[in-house]
Amino acid sequence: QVQLVESGGGLVQAGDSLRLACAASGRTFSAYAMGWFRQAPGKERSFVAAISAYGGSTRYADSVKGRFTISRDNAKNTVYLQMNGLKPEDTAAYYCAGGRYSTISSEYNYWGQGTQVTVSS
Repeated sequence: QVQLVESGGGLVQAGDSLRLACAASGRTFSAYAMGWFRQAPGKERSFVAAISAYGGSTRYADSVKGRFTISRDNAKNTVYLQMNGLKPEDTAAYYCAGGRYSTISSEYNYWGQGTQVTVSS
């Protein structure tokens, strides 16, 4: 079992940066790929970024490519999402997830509770 706790969300202005963190419990963190997804009010949860188990591969949604960076520190059981150049359309609850290296939410077995990111114009 893996338990995930996100942090780092908040209210920022367009153009600002935020770094989200997701701390995992358990000794098997490095066995899982990790992903970030987001869900805006009235919309379905959507893929943001994913990183393979040892960090050698990453994938991004087109909407965040070049602005967001996913990384992980397996020694600290933590995955990060560095978000630069934030836009109002990035406003959403952000969730980290652990599972298979994929853009599809159903491929992830473990989910955090989410952290809210609000970007004002």
